[in-house]
Amino acid sequence: MSKQRVILFQGDSITDGARGRNEDPNHILGHSYAYLIGARLGFEQAEQRPVIYNRGISGNRISDVYARWNEDAISLKPDLISILIGVNDAWRTMNALPSGVTDRFGRAYRHLLEETREVLPDTELVLCEPFILNTGAPAENWPAWSELLASYQNTVRELAQEFGAVFVTLQSVFDAACGRAEASYWLWDGVHPTAAGHELIAQQWLATVKAAGLDK
Repeated sequence: MSKQRVILFQGDSITDGARGRNEDPNHILGHSYAYLIGARLGFEQAEQRPVIYNRGISGNRISDVYARWNEDAISLKPDLISILIGVNDAWRTMNALPSGVTDRFGRAYRHLLEETREVLPDTELVLCEPFILNTGAPAENWPAWSELLASYQNTVRELAQEFGAVFVTLQSVFDAACGRAEASYWLWDGVHPTAAGHELIAQQWLATVKAAGLDK
């Protein structure tokens, strides 16, 4: 058998999905989009026995992810790393919390990608666009929230181009989905996906990654 393909999902609570913290395969991937993608790829590529890791941690900002990058990314030697992060950076900034006094989103994200390219030059990168909808907490100050998230979305898009990563568009997909059902149907608090929201992310991720030829 050829080398098993290793895929790593990184991020905050949206990725974490209450994932298991032991080796129990029934819970190890949690209940987020990472589980849905892992289930699909695991089924389609069963002969290759792909290894799927979920290392998302609820509450993380990009600086938190960077701080644990050696343990939760580099040491796993993944063939593909998928990152979805940003809403906690925005949350801390919007609520004027001490951890959000300086906005480190772009700087920390760049450091993480630079180090990854240096240490794992052949690892494929998938950068997912952070997203919100006009309900729940974001709706309380929608103009400021949408402006800040738009800047983060531009940052991720530009970093994806600079570092040769695949960029997964999500904001426009969620916006379009609101034509089918109200915002809270997809993101129950404007930030965290429902089951339907996670399926939306999984479908968009798989379509984008397959179109880029990174699914093999």
